Amino acid sequence: MLQPKQTKYRKQFKGRNRGVATRGTEVNFGQFGLKATTSGFISSRQLEAGRRTLVRHIRRGKRSGEVFIRLFPDKPITKKPAEVRQGKGKGNVEYWVSVVPRGRIIFEIAGVSEEIAQKACKLVSNKLPVKAYFVKRTIL
Repeated sequence: MLQPKQTKYRKQFKGRNRGVATRGTEVNFGQFGLKATTSGFISSRQLEAGRRTLVRHIRRGKRSGEVFIRLFPDKPITKKPAEVRQGKGKGNVEYWVSVVPRGRIIFEIAGVSEEIAQKACKLVSNKLPVKAYFVKRTIL
């Protein structure tokens, strides 16, 4: 699972995730991508599940295709244990998430045909908590 090696502060506020992405909206590394249409948080476990699905689908039998992850989970999410009274400070870090605004590219794929990439992106989008769609690179 992805997580930062070190951070300046252990715990963060959750914050608000409004608006549209200004960066990371174009396919830069591969030919095809998966673009978010809704905003939200994607956990490191969900990212890893998506990556595994992509790799498994595009490399069926052949060692071809490349996957690029355009997100990194760098926001800690804390939780207090079950059946603990309120107060006494913030809970411990449970997992790490990546903040995904609307319009952000999540994954990119290179070295496979469009049909395979489209099918793989459909499988991955079912595993993610945000809605996403398949995009092609505009400038080659």
